[in-house]
Amino acid sequence: MPERREFDLVVIGAGAAGLSVTAVAAQLGVPVALIERNHMGGDCLNFGCVPSKALLAAAHHAAAIRAAPRYGVTAGQPQIEFSRVLDHVHHAIAEIAPNDSEERFTGLGATVIRGEARFTGRDMVAVNGMTLKARRVVVAAGARAAVPPIPGLDTVPHFTNETLWENRVRPGHLFVIGGGPIGLEMAFAHRRLGSEVTVLEVARMLGRDDAELAEGALLALKDEGIVLRDGVKIARVEGGEGAIVVVLDAGEGREERIEGSHLLVAAGRRPNLDTLDLGQAGIETTKLGVKVDRGLRSVSNRKVYAIGDIADIDGIGPRQFTHVGSYHAGIVIRSALFRLPAKVDYAALPRVTYIEPELAQVGMTEEEARAAGHRDLVILRWPLAENDRAITEGSTRGLVKVVATPKGKILGAGILAPHAGEMIGMWGLAITTGTKLSTVAGMIAPYPTLSEASKRAAGQAFVPKLFAPMTKRIVSLLRRLG
Repeated sequence: MPERREFDLVVIGAGAAGLSVTAVAAQLGVPVALIERNHMGGDCLNFGCVPSKALLAAAHHAAAIRAAPRYGVTAGQPQIEFSRVLDHVHHAIAEIAPNDSEERFTGLGATVIRGEARFTGRDMVAVNGMTLKARRVVVAAGARAAVPPIPGLDTVPHFTNETLWENRVRPGHLFVIGGGPIGLEMAFAHRRLGSEVTVLEVARMLGRDDAELAEGALLALKDEGIVLRDGVKIARVEGGEGAIVVVLDAGEGREERIEGSHLLVAAGRRPNLDTLDLGQAGIETTKLGVKVDRGLRSVSNRKVYAIGDIADIDGIGPRQFTHVGSYHAGIVIRSALFRLPAKVDYAALPRVTYIEPELAQVGMTEEEARAAGHRDLVILRWPLAENDRAITEGSTRGLVKVVATPKGKILGAGILAPHAGEMIGMWGLAITTGTKLSTVAGMIAPYPTLSEASKRAAGQAFVPKLFAPMTKRIVSLLRRLG
């Protein structure tokens, strides 16, 4: 007979979402089992956020050396030792790994099981010959790179975000299929580290971001020397190691052949649900993930939660960001452990594309606000060219853009600027707390900082009234009164 064990909580997947739930449950004394079949820390630590930002850090240093003469500092051209760059990437992973390790979570009181989980009943999970009975199950299995059905791709060597970090040879000419944040970040990093780069996208690049800000970001990438081709149709890929050919359908029976050395596929992600036997637990799924309500509970099995990259909420699909996984974990903790009502609210969900300048968004874009039925919008802008800190640092490309209602309710904000990811948090807090434009405009911002641009953007809502004829007449009258 297989061993049977009972837990209050069984968590499947040791990525950001699963780890967050497990850590809190274990420290509260809840009997919790954490199952992971692959790497502790999941995609973010091993293949996503951490290695990509470490690579980008190296790229920023290379660019700083090239730009030094503009500031009267002579440094010469940077010498890129690509293998050492990858050493830095793997060092960053290793430094953070103990926070996500099996030893740490065992020390917190969780039972960590390394193996592949599958459901055998509505509240039963099998792993390594054991059967775990759970009061609640949290599926946090994450997602993996999707490989599009491009002819030839199955035989041509290519990277995904999961295999890119094994490459220690700088690409001579890197093709990137996919013009979303992952594809553009990696295109940007490799370009600054000395590679030629061509990005191919079937639709519009940065298609989910504010069109005005996305246009500025793409212009910046073009100025870096990155070739951006959107609206393309890839007929097939050919070639072998170090000699890749992408064949484009040029229409009317014509083809265009472009040659490169390496290929990165960054064309979206697919949920890791294949081996879980979700049907055995009566868990309904879609092509995007597990079908859940806004409390992140399965619509067909109330003992099961699905969080992170696989949570298909009300059919709107997952939001595949590490910080969303952590946010989901908080909702599950309130619901499953404290029995408190908790629902997902994405009104102040931030996202950042880490290129230069960074592109950050929170809340609704202008297009999304109009699509949601907001007809009378107030659109406020403040360019970085009018920000003194940006001028002193020679980085004036960018814009703060705010979307609000005529009554001053903030619906969303977008920032194209250096360190935009650090600046966007204030706008997220404003949306969450219902802070009005007048409060943001009235705050005292330290001078000189980039954050002044946000204050000045908010202040634009009040400029027409401040300098209106009626205001001038009132000031004139008050002057006559002494």
